[in-house]
Amino acid sequence: MKFTLDWLKEHLETTATPEEIGKALTMIGLEVEGIESQGKALEKFVVAHVVEAKPHPNSDHLNICKVDAGTGELIDVVCGAPNCRTGLKSVFAAPGTYIPGKDFELKGGVVIRGAPSNGMLCSAAELELSNDHDGIIELPEDAPIGAKYVDYAGINGVVFDISITPNRGDATGVYGVARDLAAFGLGTLKKTDFSPIPSKGPSPIPPVPHQFADGAPKAIRKFAARYIKGVKNGPSPEWLQQRLKAVGLRPINTIVDITNLVSLGWGRPLHAYDADKVEGQMVLRNARGEEFDALDNKVYTLDETMTVIADDKGPLCLGGIMGGIRSGVTEETTNVLMESASWDPDL
Repeated sequence: MKFTLDWLKEHLETTATPEEIGKALTMIGLEVEGIESQGKALEKFVVAHVVEAKPHPNSDHLNICKVDAGTGELIDVVCGAPNCRTGLKSVFAAPGTYIPGKDFELKGGVVIRGAPSNGMLCSAAELELSNDHDGIIELPEDAPIGAKYVDYAGINGVVFDISITPNRGDATGVYGVARDLAAFGLGTLKKTDFSPIPSKGPSPIPPVPHQFADGAPKAIRKFAARYIKGVKNGPSPEWLQQRLKAVGLRPINTIVDITNLVSLGWGRPLHAYDADKVEGQMVLRNARGEEFDALDNKVYTLDETMTVIADDKGPLCLGGIMGGIRSGVTEETTNVLMESASWDPDL
């Protein structure tokens, strides 16, 4: 399990160094597999100033730029971003820099349609900071030329990677780790408001009945859900995307990213259904040999030992494992059924 130092400190008041926290984690039975810098892959990228941007004579979309990256001389760069312009502050990669979003190392001495290009002005997608690849990063006018971008943008946190044994379900969320470290004496656990939020009206999706035959395996322990209407889905906020990326998860959309945030933050897995895609009555039952189109884009044949959440058309979710494409949320989703369930790990 991975988490950042900043995330841990949202729950733990501590002055301990990353090294001290690492030792304490191992002492309380959460073995540390690694401690690394969040911005290590981006250390070579710097803040740069586009001193001049002129149209490329042999292209209808490229610009030939003179770029000041703090080296003492202007650098020739050919850039195709639509927002590239004279006076812009952006992020620059010199030859020899690995571009994580493109998975290649930038080469020097490149000639593009007859014009030399000795570096690259970068988009957020190329730095794997977001999915935005429509233009290069735009920085404020006062961004310091030549400064490391990770220092300027604050992408220089610490990421812990710990090993969790099967008996430590309490430590599958950052809050649980913080609580354990506080009990160890490494700091003080911050108060979190867990007050319930009452429903504002009846759910159009009725309670989900259990339909299990006598003696049949029943993996479900407790099933709860909340209907949430009128949501606006789309890309999640930048802070949430960065938090997930720091621990190796790919941001998908606001609703899905929230489920991952809660799962990692509090050790409480959630699953979101597009409520408008549910057909008829939702039920909990064992599978009947159906084929199931899962969110990993694979088709599985389910047997009677597997618990599913189903509607009149068939399985919507393989309980405790994975949701299905048919009820998956998209950017068009406006009404959500958010599931929180407890499953028997032996079934």
